[in-house]
Amino acid sequence: MYVEKLKPQCISCLKSKHLTAPDSFSQEQKQAYTQGILKIIDGAEKHHSAPVVVEKINEFKESMGIISDYREIKESFNAYMLSLENDIQSKISFSPDPLKAALLYAIAGNFIDFGALDSVAIEKLNEILKNSQSISISEDTFSAFKSEISSAQKIVYILDNCGEIVLDKLLLKQIKKTNPDAEIDVIVRGKDVLNDCTIKDANDTGLANLVSVTDNGTAIAGTCLERISKESKIIIDNADIIISKGQGNFETLSYSGKNIYYLFLCKCDMFAQKFGVEKFTGMLLREKDL
Repeated sequence: MYVEKLKPQCISCLKSKHLTAPDSFSQEQKQAYTQGILKIIDGAEKHHSAPVVVEKINEFKESMGIISDYREIKESFNAYMLSLENDIQSKISFSPDPLKAALLYAIAGNFIDFGALDSVAIEKLNEILKNSQSISISEDTFSAFKSEISSAQKIVYILDNCGEIVLDKLLLKQIKKTNPDAEIDVIVRGKDVLNDCTIKDANDTGLANLVSVTDNGTAIAGTCLERISKESKIIIDNADIIISKGQGNFETLSYSGKNIYYLFLCKCDMFAQKFGVEKFTGMLLREKDL
């Protein structure tokens, strides 16, 4: 099915984020850079999602010597969230519905996104985490989610960003308690891109000790089914239920027809307008309802 994913708001956002050349460039380099970025964005197909376009932009930037390194940011936010893990786990354990509590924390953690946001303030993150249990989600959708988690034989959880991976780990613990017999696989990015999770993050946060983790083989800040590795594609295709974290995964996976539940915060104007909510609203959606 053809779906137009590259909206005018996405094009404006991409140009705003990437069009300005580094000050250190000469005039000739700045001209080449600007022309190159415009060629990529203006030449993108409407069915391409923003994460797919950004991959091409990043490749072009690297060819001009611009390397983005999020290593310190990733390690910092992983460490910070690990410092909160025991306290949050305690709150989840003593909540009336631990699965729902863990899910709401996982949604709140999607704030740690250096793709959608220029910066992530710890104060704002703490506020969102503090108010996470007030996130309003559809009870019907959550009921369906809980029912499917309870009966599924194969569950796939597709990660998004560093830091929030700790909250994903806590949700995965509750999923394992809900359905101890389920086979659970986690998918991460195949290469470094922004502050997205890789195998290293899964190891550093202890998530790899809990479940099987596979990288998707790409540097796309999402999950493009036409581009991911054969191994990760087979895992996704064989899943009874897929849990997809973040806007990038929603942009690339939506309307695929698979049995997917999407968890994310609306962090950009386009998403807020699309769903008719305020920015930083938490969302639990399922593919069949789109």
